[in-house]
Amino acid sequence: MWVIELEALNIEFTPRKAIKSQALADFIAEWMKLQQPTPEAILNHWKIYFDGSLKLRGAGAGVLFISPDGKQLKYVLQILWPATNNEAEYEALIHGFRVTASLSIKRLLVYGDSSVVINQVNKDCDCTKETCVEVCKLEKHFQGLEIDHVVCDLNVVADVLAKLESDRAQVPAGVFVEELSVPSIKRDEASTSDSPAPGTQVRTIIPA
Repeated sequence: MWVIELEALNIEFTPRKAIKSQALADFIAEWMKLQQPTPEAILNHWKIYFDGSLKLRGAGAGVLFISPDGKQLKYVLQILWPATNNEAEYEALIHGFRVTASLSIKRLLVYGDSSVVINQVNKDCDCTKETCVEVCKLEKHFQGLEIDHVVCDLNVVADVLAKLESDRAQVPAGVFVEELSVPSIKRDEASTSDSPAPGTQVRTIIPA
């Protein structure tokens, strides 16, 4: 019965051709790509790389700012008081936060190679030191903030900036230099405001 009805429709049957293995692989790869969710782009975020250094001549700190369009701003802290290496790291991080907050930057990715400092500010271990508490206070100025640990090889620029000051070497042209005669936390305690803007003297070496 079905045969008679189908004959009236002039239906032709042809054998199905084999699909080449490469064509099948391409199809699967394309299908997998379509199934994967598209990652959300992180827009308008700044990056900060920070580091501290302690040598025989003293301590220094360096901060590298990178804007969303890739422009770089290099910042050196001349620490003129006896500081430990961790204190120099915290000075770099605190001043990095203050500079970006004073510019009304709201989204920030922060990288440092000190596992101690990173773990403390991320609350992975005890965060009772005044410097760590100060960092936590400054976090309220940002709407999006990530602080991650990186290996030293990925923090080279900040490391070089910090060592310039711990060696008391000449700072290249185009680098912002800030002199710290006292720890920034003591300076904040004497202040009546927790304003994020730096309160110390800044001088900039302008390229010739």
